[in-house]
Amino acid sequence: MNVQDCADHSQVKPSVVLTGTAKEGSAAPPIGLVDMGTSEAAYLFRVALPGVRKDQCKVKCEIQRDGRVLIEGVITGGVLKDSSTTFQMKVQELCPPGPFTISFSLPGPVDPRLSSPTFRPDGILEVVVMKQRTPPVDGGFLPR
Repeated sequence: MNVQDCADHSQVKPSVVLTGTAKEGSAAPPIGLVDMGTSEAAYLFRVALPGVRKDQCKVKCEIQRDGRVLIEGVITGGVLKDSSTTFQMKVQELCPPGPFTISFSLPGPVDPRLSSPTFRPDGILEVVVMKQRTPPVDGGFLPR
């Protein structure tokens, strides 16, 4: 890896802020780990949400035009229902039940209207969001 590759890699690594139960989980697979990729037209980010189930948790992902991302949700716990059996859970390995927030910034401005979030069955929130398009700066006129 040369110096330029290292510099490019450091620009993509987000600064992530965790609060609530996302901050308290320590023995488990960590909640809030973020992987990020970039292409010419879009950003892709994946956020680890182990223990969060799509059907039992409301997860909200807000993306701002300046590239700031805020993910909020509540980890449910205590009772797990599987068909006709109910289990009382003692959480030791996953984040404890309660609200959480995860926030970070993408490398540049985006168009939040052009995003496609997917909550995968493995507890990964995957989002593709288009970069903000900038008008040409070559002094040319746009066609009418």
